[in-house]
Amino acid sequence: MKIVETAHEMKLAAPVLASSSIEVRNEALRRVKTALLSESQRIFEANQKDLIAAEKNGVNSAVKKRLIFNEKKLEDVVAGIDGLIGLSDPIGKVLLDRILDDGLELKRISVPIGVIGVIFEARPDALVQISSLCVKSGNCAILKGGKETKETNRVLFQLIKNAVVAAGLPEGCLFQAEAHSEIDELLQCDQDVDLLIPRGSNAFVQYIMDHTRIPVMGHADGVCHTYIDRDCDLEQAVSIVTDAKTQYTAACNATETVLIDRCIAREILPLLQAAFQEAEVAVRGDQEILPLLEEYGFHFPEGMEPLMGEEDYHTEYLDKICSMKLVDGVEEAILHINRFGSHHTDAILTENQKTAERFMQMVDSAGVYHNCSTRFADGFRYGFGAEVGISTSKLHARGPVGLEGLVTYKYRLYGHGQKVGDYASGKSQFHFRDV
Repeated sequence: MKIVETAHEMKLAAPVLASSSIEVRNEALRRVKTALLSESQRIFEANQKDLIAAEKNGVNSAVKKRLIFNEKKLEDVVAGIDGLIGLSDPIGKVLLDRILDDGLELKRISVPIGVIGVIFEARPDALVQISSLCVKSGNCAILKGGKETKETNRVLFQLIKNAVVAAGLPEGCLFQAEAHSEIDELLQCDQDVDLLIPRGSNAFVQYIMDHTRIPVMGHADGVCHTYIDRDCDLEQAVSIVTDAKTQYTAACNATETVLIDRCIAREILPLLQAAFQEAEVAVRGDQEILPLLEEYGFHFPEGMEPLMGEEDYHTEYLDKICSMKLVDGVEEAILHINRFGSHHTDAILTENQKTAERFMQMVDSAGVYHNCSTRFADGFRYGFGAEVGISTSKLHARGPVGLEGLVTYKYRLYGHGQKVGDYASGKSQFHFRDV
């Protein structure tokens, strides 16, 4: 079946899914969890096929890290499903209850968005997270994962689809697109698809935005910064920066640029060098900091120019490589981040509360942190259960997009024969009162 036809049928199924009870949707998630655990070996075998193919095709190391679906990833996605089950129903919440006049009551109620198309990178765990969130939030979903994980995704999707249908949800609530050509078909489904969430490179996300009339939510690059202020705790700062850079380098919330207050450069650089050497992190920098990096024995990346030009600070490495720069205090750090960052997640390390508040107020990013790692930018770590993606948009949803980002609202007006003409003529009057 073509994507256009699938999307149309899904649009018809969307109200059925939206009206399903929270008990049915939670049961669907429990069945998904059971299926994943009972069929784990089948999933791992499929993943091995993807990993072998990736090695054969010369897939880069950052992508290969994302391809892996092992016991740890299974534990993580199962924990995410458990977290989702424990969350309250995002559908049917009364967001506003207002009496307009006697016998005329207005309510704003949360409802699913409807049909969502999600195009995501080569991460099998993303398929589980996204489909689970869509089930819990009552949204139908068309899912297109990276070709590098086609074997793993095929098995995962089959298990998930069978589980949710067995729980009583509509047959057409989930669909997996596998062919790359189906992306362009999906972009034309503006009559039936309510939202697109692309996850990938800046060029890919821009392509999606330029070739569809469907609203698009998401982020392109994850150029995250950690600024080390003159009033920081040096040992704590080194520990946080190391975690932010190395805990999972292929993630979009890993720190890519470390900014350092000039006042403490010679105090902290030796400490950073020791930590980065142990973690095998290579560094790059501009003309000012590069001599210092050489002096303190930092390692430079192989096959990459260590000397950075100004525009190089837009770089997202997704690897054990880090840009470094000296700045003249928090104000210059703010200017640099707002210019070269991707408005994703940025952190300040300081014991000065006033400086921290200035940074957090002025940095224009979806997440701004004080004395903690940028790696916390994650739906599971925010208590959302999981995330469908991270949005750097300022409309509808921003930051990790969990259940609340997958619902919108409708207005319900309950009357007893009221007519607008009576209010226009002055016969009746509004008496606004929030319940």
